[in-house]
Amino acid sequence: MPPGVLPALVAHRRVDEGSWHDLWERAEDNALLPGEALGVTASLSTRLPGADTVVALLDSLDARRDRLPATWPGTVNLVGTGGGPATFDVTTAAALLAAATGVRVVKTGSRGCTGRSGSLDTLERLGIATAASYAECEDMLAAHGIAFAGGFVHPVELTRLARAILPYAMKEVGGAFDRLGPFLAAIPVSAQLTGVTDPGLYAVAARVADRRPGRALWLTRNDLGADELLSFAANTVRPGPNRSETTVAPGFAGHGRPYAGTLADLRPAGPGEPVETHLMTLLRGGGPVAARETVCLNAAVATLAAGADRSLAEAFHAAEDALREGAAVRLVERLRASRRPETARQVAGVRA
Repeated sequence: MPPGVLPALVAHRRVDEGSWHDLWERAEDNALLPGEALGVTASLSTRLPGADTVVALLDSLDARRDRLPATWPGTVNLVGTGGGPATFDVTTAAALLAAATGVRVVKTGSRGCTGRSGSLDTLERLGIATAASYAECEDMLAAHGIAFAGGFVHPVELTRLARAILPYAMKEVGGAFDRLGPFLAAIPVSAQLTGVTDPGLYAVAARVADRRPGRALWLTRNDLGADELLSFAANTVRPGPNRSETTVAPGFAGHGRPYAGTLADLRPAGPGEPVETHLMTLLRGGGPVAARETVCLNAAVATLAAGADRSLAEAFHAAEDALREGAAVRLVERLRASRRPETARQVAGVRA
């Protein structure tokens, strides 16, 4: 009888943790059946399975990891599931701005797909180093209040799966792992803020949050389908495991006016416009008002997720002040200056 994961996925049956363990063991031993890895990857991406199967998948990967460092207190990770309308890298901008206000941030991310720039692409263009180990994360966090974790936080099992599906690439058939990416990274933050574009995935993510309460997973969504909070739309926020949803609507910060804007204000860098220039313009206080307010809103909610004892309006105004005073730009400059010498040469000439 064939191994259990692929037939169960095709039949829309629950896959238990033991079946996932068997798949990873055989992948490590190069003992997968012909076409099995491609079938599993494509099936997951064609139709995301139910919450129990996803939780079992995540638990099976966690059980195979080395022991993580003790939780870094008061730290938050901002990372979205991707998909939805094309925008600039709001989460990276918000992570930098939150850190500039004193919030401890350890951010994960990935390369962009379908021509869009992911957070690792943005950091590379900015000339900011990513940490290659938990120890380097701790050093960056101590020095700057923010660290950007590299690929070491993602399961090696997915690398093996990617090799097994060649000549196909994960960006072609592995979309499920992009959407699940925020829940696959192993990093000992105390909270995570994740925007979700797909309503079906949101329901799964809520179950993941409730079943795995060690890290407070805050989830957000909105009717415009963006994977970040929008200052000009009604946003649903689920603030941690087994918590009731709340709504953050335009006008939340008490400026006496509803915030205006459209998704066009959040456009990514255009043809011939460097990604880093586009982002730094916003961090310097330029660009559309709605774009700056959206970055401030995401930084403010991250502040609350990290455990700050302040209201959303207070956190938002602190982010506005930091943006106006250039604190995020100065943080970027310090991060650039501290980049490891051997990698700094690779980005020589990059300017905001």
